[in-house]
Amino acid sequence: MRPPLLTPADRAEAAPEWTVERWFGADGAPALADYRGRVLVIHAFQMLCPGCVQHGVPQAQRIARTFSPEQVAVVGLHTVFEHHEAMRPVSLEAFLHEYRVQFPVGVDAPRDGQRIPTTMATYGMRGTPTLLIVDAAGRLRVHAFGQAEDLAVGAAIATVVAEGASAGVAS
Repeated sequence: MRPPLLTPADRAEAAPEWTVERWFGADGAPALADYRGRVLVIHAFQMLCPGCVQHGVPQAQRIARTFSPEQVAVVGLHTVFEHHEAMRPVSLEAFLHEYRVQFPVGVDAPRDGQRIPTTMATYGMRGTPTLLIVDAAGRLRVHAFGQAEDLAVGAAIATVVAEGASAGVAS
């Protein structure tokens, strides 16, 4: 896969708010605004998606371990668009425990009569895994579907962190 394309800050649009029906590993119900001042990495996944299990979740865990939590936050978004019955919250809770996921994970809210959940549709995600990077000012800078290479992702995150630091954005 090509490296994620980093949208220049002056052309980036505000990241839309997520719609989450339940959180795991979070205090309360965090909003995007709660992460302002830090770079936010959102990892959209399904627990029965082979690419998510083999690449996406481990990559998100590496990001969370590599970058300072004062500068970069990682949040998972469980976006169920197939096999709904097999991916209930009790199953997700066991998955998060077994894979030792240490970052908050929200369950994307379903839309009445629709296969694609709310936040997935709002962001125009094509599937999972999807990696989103939101800068410290709340602008969507990266929207990458599929397997993004660690080096390219790390470079994009480091660039966005550095831009925030040079612009005087609290981090």
